[in-house]
Amino acid sequence: MTLIYFAGSITGGRDDVELYGQIIEHQKKYGKVLTEHIGNKELLASGETNLSDPEIHDRDMGFVALSKVLVAEVTIPSLGVGYEIGRSVERNTMLCKEEMQRILCLHRPSDGRRLSPMIAGCEGLTLREYTNIEEARIHIDDFFAKR
Repeated sequence: MTLIYFAGSITGGRDDVELYGQIIEHQKKYGKVLTEHIGNKELLASGETNLSDPEIHDRDMGFVALSKVLVAEVTIPSLGVGYEIGRSVERNTMLCKEEMQRILCLHRPSDGRRLSPMIAGCEGLTLREYTNIEEARIHIDDFFAKR
């Protein structure tokens, strides 16, 4: 079973939480999503209050290390999501091709907002733009089809 890490904004803003839930549900046909809680509408921008910051960091970095695929929704700028992507890209530089983690970043272009060049310019990931959930699902399906 493929282990999938889904990254989406928490403390950066929860405006897309419903969309995150839909993306997570769609990914489940390809494997186990280790971070389903990102799509939980009850998880507020204040984050998980039942765990300390080090506990969250260590748990999530453990999940990143376990997963074969990282899918990130990067429309809402998030330091945590950028950190997770960066750590995955860095980790891949030390692995052989067969062991590398595949990384998909989904982004909805919007007026007045530019995607960070640190994501848009990174050759170590696949970036796909979309405007609605149907397009996001198509990009996810295409990404998983190209194992």
